[in-house]
Amino acid sequence: MNLKPQPPRPRARKPAARPARKGGGGRGRQARRPGVPLRRRLSGRLPSMRRVGAVLGVIAAAALLVWLIQGPWLRVSEVAWAGERYTAPEDLEAVLDSQRGMSVLAVDTDALQARIERLPAVARAAVDASLTGRVEARVTERTAAFVWQTASGRFIGAADGTIFTGGDDVEPVPDTSGLPVVIDQRFVARLVTVGDVIPASVLRIALRLSELDPARLGSASAALAISVDDEYGFRLASVDPEWEVALGVYGLDPDETDAEADARLERQVTAVRTLFAERPETGIGWVDVRNPSKVYFRAKG
Repeated sequence: MNLKPQPPRPRARKPAARPARKGGGGRGRQARRPGVPLRRRLSGRLPSMRRVGAVLGVIAAAALLVWLIQGPWLRVSEVAWAGERYTAPEDLEAVLDSQRGMSVLAVDTDALQARIERLPAVARAAVDASLTGRVEARVTERTAAFVWQTASGRFIGAADGTIFTGGDDVEPVPDTSGLPVVIDQRFVARLVTVGDVIPASVLRIALRLSELDPARLGSASAALAISVDDEYGFRLASVDPEWEVALGVYGLDPDETDAEADARLERQVTAVRTLFAERPETGIGWVDVRNPSKVYFRAKG
């Protein structure tokens, strides 16, 4: 048996070695970064001296404010007011006197101003508190436009119809010279009080009548009195010579415009002037021109 020689087996190759990572430290381990110094870590967490000083300053200021408010200093010892004519002094005193003994720094001037402006006669108010312990209010009142006289007394109103003062219990009685006066004899007028508003349509005619020159009626009268009642509406009266004119109700018809009401009043004025041109006014006691197309009059007996 012939045996053939076998060829030599190839040797197994060893795996190539992996290159070592930069930085050393052993195979497969990542190099550590250098750590942040402890001083730097602490400096980022601790507040700066400037910040500490600011906080201490705020605390000191707050403590000083509390000390001033709670302490016996800077207390309100005097109250004063000015500018009132129709507003009762005791009403202003009642508002301001509540501040006596309070710290000046704790006085709420805006709240006091709002309370004073709620008084009927006051249009605007300004309140100041000084470190001397004085609280002062300066008021600007509504402008009086008319006097509305009822069974309850004489009331004064502004141009927008608001009744802001008056009545039988008002002392001293306000000066109303130069203001138009309307005598309201209607039943509802018994309920009129301060704070009420006269309807604009009614007030407008009343003020127009107050501006009426008696000469436009053909009258020699020096002045005319204005009144209103439930039966005849608005009335004009003369004392010398003595007569009275009934004009009717104004302001109750929602369909009547201001222009239509003015036109009706103008026709009534013309009707009275025509009557006084035909007959001497000294001989006439009563004229009814509620319907200007049909004038009724009563001669003096």
